[in-house]
Amino acid sequence: MQVQELVGIVPWTFIAQICNLFLQVYLIKRFLFKPINNILAKRKEMADAQIQDAVKAREEAEAMKFQYEQDMIQAKNKANEIVVSAQKTASAQSEELLREASRQAAAMKNKAEADIEQEKRKAVNEIKDEIGGMAMEIAGKVIEREISEEDHAKLIDDFIANVGETS
Repeated sequence: MQVQELVGIVPWTFIAQICNLFLQVYLIKRFLFKPINNILAKRKEMADAQIQDAVKAREEAEAMKFQYEQDMIQAKNKANEIVVSAQKTASAQSEELLREASRQAAAMKNKAEADIEQEKRKAVNEIKDEIGGMAMEIAGKVIEREISEEDHAKLIDDFIANVGETS
């Protein structure tokens, strides 16, 4: 009886299997790993490019945000300046209007005082004339004689001078 070995190493089979293994590794490396590595490298480059684009876009967005904030601050400052300027202008205009109104009121008061003074003199002169006429009538009746025009004017002037001194 011959015993067969269950596990045995046949040198030619072993060499053929090792050659087969090397051939498979070479073929897999050449036709599978290289294309896959190329695809992975391209994907990595594309991902890196997208990351760089995203970083660049973020930097641009931050720069725009900063510029926007600066513009907003400038706009607020300008608005505040406009409000302050408008308030100063309104205040100056109101003061000018008040001064003008005060000047007009003073002018109206002075004119009214002058008119009152003129009317007062006019009234005093009219009263003097009436009193002079009445005094002449009374004097004419008391004396019962006719007075000449010169005497009449002299009496009126004397009476007016005396009335003017007593007022």
